[in-house]
Amino acid sequence: MATTVGVIGLGIMGGAMAGNLLKAGFKVVGYDVAPAARRMLKRAGGVPARSGADVARRAPIVIASLPSVAALAAVSGEIARARRKGLIVVETSTMPLEAKQAARAAIEASGATLLDCPLSGTGAQARTKDLLVYASGSRAAYRTCVPVFAGFARGHHYLGAFGNGSKMKYVANLLVAIHNVAAAEAMVLARKAGLDPAQTLAVIGDGAGSSRMLQVRGPMMVRDDYSDATMKVEVWQKDMHIIAEYATRLGCPTPLFAASAPIYTAAIAEGFAKEDTGSVAAVLGAMAGLERRRARRPKPRGLSSR
Repeated sequence: MATTVGVIGLGIMGGAMAGNLLKAGFKVVGYDVAPAARRMLKRAGGVPARSGADVARRAPIVIASLPSVAALAAVSGEIARARRKGLIVVETSTMPLEAKQAARAAIEASGATLLDCPLSGTGAQARTKDLLVYASGSRAAYRTCVPVFAGFARGHHYLGAFGNGSKMKYVANLLVAIHNVAAAEAMVLARKAGLDPAQTLAVIGDGAGSSRMLQVRGPMMVRDDYSDATMKVEVWQKDMHIIAEYATRLGCPTPLFAASAPIYTAAIAEGFAKEDTGSVAAVLGAMAGLERRRARRPKPRGLSSR
């Protein structure tokens, strides 16, 4: 009989993880506040649940992929009310440490275990299982979850005490923020210089100047199309604030990270809130006096989309 895994939060990341777990042979029970996400899970072969508590009652291991601190608090309360002793909850979101600690207190008071396991990778990478799990918390619970990690990620690292996973994710996302803007800056310079964007991506991507963000978001920048969001700018802003506040609390200077922040803010001001963060290339292109390569307008910020 297939092992049952629960997934709470079926957005860009959670939906991709659920899909890959199904392909790996797991039975997936999932819940999302959006009915469309639950229907999509059912079409993929999963089992929609009525609530987060319902997921916790039906699966021994539950993965949470949530968009906000408020969502994490609400889901933690639901899981705690399920009172399933021995349950392991794998929290994969990027959140402030304080929010993760509060969730841990609520969940573990009910006899369950919470692991802090942020993910390295974009939504596009999640679809192809190109994720890394930064796991922290109970080593025994981590070992139990290793087969599940293998179902949706290409690798995993155990980092020790609860919270170390989040700290590692802050470090990783600091680099993502900088490298994404650096890739955009380079592609805009190439266009301003009259170079072919596709050829530039192929040539630079083969040399010392390449980066994972150039590889992942360079094709979007070549097409000048950021509608297939693997990380929406409005969600990324949450991660930027978390990193900035954590570094400030530690008294650690992050000048390059700080320099990248206004570009993301400008992307939201220009209407790219629900587009991919690669849209910083469009912002820099406008600053350079370049016209958009394709005739499309960003989605109005009022449209609801996760």
